[in-house]
Amino acid sequence: MGRDAEDTSSPVSSSELEQEDDDDCYLSDQGDDALEESVLHVLEDEHLEDCHWSASSVITKESLLVAQREDLRKVMELLGLREHHARTLLIHYRWDVERIFELLDQKDRDRLFSEAGIPLQYTRNAGPTSSAEVTCNVCYDDVPPSAASEMDCGHSYCNDCWTEYFIVKINEGQSRRVRCMAPKCNAVCDEAIIRKLVTARHLDIAERFERFLLESYIEDNDTVKWCPSTPHCGNAIRVKGDIYCEVECTCGCQFCFNCSLRAHSPCSCMMWELWIKKCRDESETVNWITVNTKPCPKCHKPVEKNGGCNLVACICGQAFCWLCGGATGRDHTWSTISGHSCGRFTDDQTKKTEQARRDLYRYMHYHNRYKAHTDSLKQEAKLKNEIQGKISISENKESKIKDYSWVINGLNRLFRSRRVLSYSYPFAFYMFGDEIFKDEMTPEERELKQNLFEDQQQQLEFNVERLSGFLEKDFQLFTDDEVMDTMKHVINLSNVVDRLCKQMYQCIENDLLYPLRTPHNIAPYKSKGIDRASELNISWDPGEQSSQSTKHSQDEHRNKQDLLMGIFPFAVQHQIFRVNELMNCMVRVLLTSERG
Repeated sequence: MGRDAEDTSSPVSSSELEQEDDDDCYLSDQGDDALEESVLHVLEDEHLEDCHWSASSVITKESLLVAQREDLRKVMELLGLREHHARTLLIHYRWDVERIFELLDQKDRDRLFSEAGIPLQYTRNAGPTSSAEVTCNVCYDDVPPSAASEMDCGHSYCNDCWTEYFIVKINEGQSRRVRCMAPKCNAVCDEAIIRKLVTARHLDIAERFERFLLESYIEDNDTVKWCPSTPHCGNAIRVKGDIYCEVECTCGCQFCFNCSLRAHSPCSCMMWELWIKKCRDESETVNWITVNTKPCPKCHKPVEKNGGCNLVACICGQAFCWLCGGATGRDHTWSTISGHSCGRFTDDQTKKTEQARRDLYRYMHYHNRYKAHTDSLKQEAKLKNEIQGKISISENKESKIKDYSWVINGLNRLFRSRRVLSYSYPFAFYMFGDEIFKDEMTPEERELKQNLFEDQQQQLEFNVERLSGFLEKDFQLFTDDEVMDTMKHVINLSNVVDRLCKQMYQCIENDLLYPLRTPHNIAPYKSKGIDRASELNISWDPGEQSSQSTKHSQDEHRNKQDLLMGIFPFAVQHQIFRVNELMNCMVRVLLTSERG
């Protein structure tokens, strides 16, 4: 076990990998009891894969409102805002609570609110002071004060005009930020007034308004995204920290959080989007068409030259010069075109054709290897049921070995490393090609880095195939000694493959992507697999919100907040808030561990 711990942190040389069969394995020189004890320690360590803390959480339809109100509560409590002002502030800053507090420390409070559309003086009149009618500045009707509504900015219009305006904005998809209809007014309208007026006229539109407000927590939030499963499971995923990560929903869908496509690390999002477009559109065929045809200057359809004359006629009737692509008349000789002279006779066409052929061969090289490993992954996925059957047979026979979880752990390691290996080929295609990084590296640097990467890629490929071979063996027919030998190789190769994956990612992040002038990010390697999102921990009590909605508690809280603002600088307030958040997080962790 000690040697295994050392191996996980030390680099693996190619000679060590080639001589693994001849070396004395750390499991081989022990007695049966010590051997079984060591294996159990290894299996316990690997079993921790399923117990790691998740940095992402699943938001279901039922918990969406709770998650939204939890962030609303944080802003309302610390800044002393009403709910719709807190929502306006959060939507403007994409529901990033930490960023709001940081900006409040950097900017003036009034400036922060003004930019978000919150009136600086948002104390609305308590009610009409007289029974005199008021004139609506939209329809110019005189209406009683009870038939008009005033927003926090002080602008007042009749309820009919407000209602029609709100309905138009909701139908246009602007429910989340309905601004006052007064000219040059940036204030966001009170959602309570919108809700009241629209509900009285159109209940279905009011329901749509409520749904849009609720979904703003996902649509306008950089840390929350819908699960892209098909058919849609109805869940959303919230992450903490870096958005360049890969997550797994409770429905089983694994995807890249940044681009919402399927998990594709070590490819960057740009690389993967280009790759799937290239595979889907058969862009190499398009490449050949581009090289061997010219677009008509009139209808822009591709035209093929089928003769020796440089005057080409499109089926639309337009004639043009094959050499430069310019539109011309039809009068010409074998050497000249009347009224046209481009003087560009070169062998560009031959060079382009050769380049297209090289590009096609290069693409096929990487695509074939990508597809081969993808197909292998599909075939190996079918092994799981076979292996479960082999394990059942092995556990029921008389043997000293009763724990076969090392087989499942090895199979999971095979799946993860095979996936990394398959996506490493699209990465290499774009990393060392001219599509993205043409001007980022000299030819010498490109060759050096490509050799470095391909050396690690080949080592990983070699050991992944070895691991696959051992897992396919019929170990249920083996003797105890043969099972021990197979177990030794599976556990060792699993560690080697994991270490090689880490080294490949370090090479990509530090040696290949970091020196580039253009920022390029990939999801980090997770030895324990793609992060499985946990259920959202509901710590908010709906009763708190109802109690805070009264004017008395609002005023009392605002007085406390004003006192806090007068005593502490905001940096100290922010630290107090962060300490409270940390304490809440620690309590949740302790409660979770107790339940476990």
